[in-house]
Amino acid sequence: MTTQHTPDAATDPASNPPSDAATAPGTNSTAARPASATAEGRSLVGEEMRARLQQLLAFASLVVIGAFFAIASPIFLTFGNITNVLFSTVVIGLLALGTTFVIITGGIDLSIGTGMALCAVMSGTFITTWGIPWPLGVVLAVLFGGLIGFVNGVNVAGLGLPPFIATLAMMLVAQGLALVISKSAPIYFSDSPGYTQLSTGNLIPGLDVPNAVLVLALATIVAAVLLGRTVLGRYTFAIGSNEEATALSGINVGRWKIVIYTLAGLFTGLAGVMISARLGSAQPATGMGYELQAIAAVVIGGTSLAGGKGSIVGTIIGALIISVINNGLQLMSIPQEWQNVILGAVIIVAVYADMARKKATAT
Repeated sequence: MTTQHTPDAATDPASNPPSDAATAPGTNSTAARPASATAEGRSLVGEEMRARLQQLLAFASLVVIGAFFAIASPIFLTFGNITNVLFSTVVIGLLALGTTFVIITGGIDLSIGTGMALCAVMSGTFITTWGIPWPLGVVLAVLFGGLIGFVNGVNVAGLGLPPFIATLAMMLVAQGLALVISKSAPIYFSDSPGYTQLSTGNLIPGLDVPNAVLVLALATIVAAVLLGRTVLGRYTFAIGSNEEATALSGINVGRWKIVIYTLAGLFTGLAGVMISARLGSAQPATGMGYELQAIAAVVIGGTSLAGGKGSIVGTIIGALIISVINNGLQLMSIPQEWQNVILGAVIIVAVYADMARKKATAT
């Protein structure tokens, strides 16, 4: 029979006989506990410092990259171009926010790009084809994104499919459905000016900031609170750090994975709304490649692909870096083929840096 280390057992000599260390002359039986607590505290402080350092490095990289493109192109720092960068950051950032939760658990979601396109098409279908008022159409499109995430979660947690395979399959399904539902043609929002104003309008008078940026700011705050201040965030980190131990502690890991993938789907749906509102139409093929940019933003921001570590602030900085690189390369008239090569190189560097951080932490 094993002995449980509870306060009652500790005071019962029969159930918890003293060890040699506890009875040795001059030995403090409680010395190990403060030492262990101190070591744990130092470890937590070290993790926090490393996370802050990673964010500072990412921000410094953003400044350096921005300075380079500002020198290379006089157009880069113009108001119109900065607005373009911010609009690009909104889409990548929204996708990356949801992906942050998934990657912290040790998972991956490759369906967010085509899922975004499908949600945009569904928004067009709800509002333009079916005549649903645009505010309700927005809600339905976002919820449809949540449905995509829910299916991903069920496939991963319920059926036990590897996240890579489950979300790769969903990527293809979403791409096909977007083309079928839209009949491979854009769906325009000509009769819904309020919908397009959701992205391009200015909600706050006198503040020349597009509504899309305000939406991203609000979504970032919500994501930061969820990750840092709620049980969802604690379980997200716990699953990514040690899934088996989390399950043994009584937490329903499968259920929380479904919740996390559903949350990522909601962010995907919101991204679909914002990109279609920006373009004034739902483009069925608009999402290809966005999944890699979002994943790159998450990793650049310091979230570990191995799971257990990550931050919302870092993710937004990563999204800004990706947007600045894309914009700067376009201003320099770099062909799209080479832009893809450079983005791939950035992803490799980010993953290598993540592996190096993990190895340094382990030693």
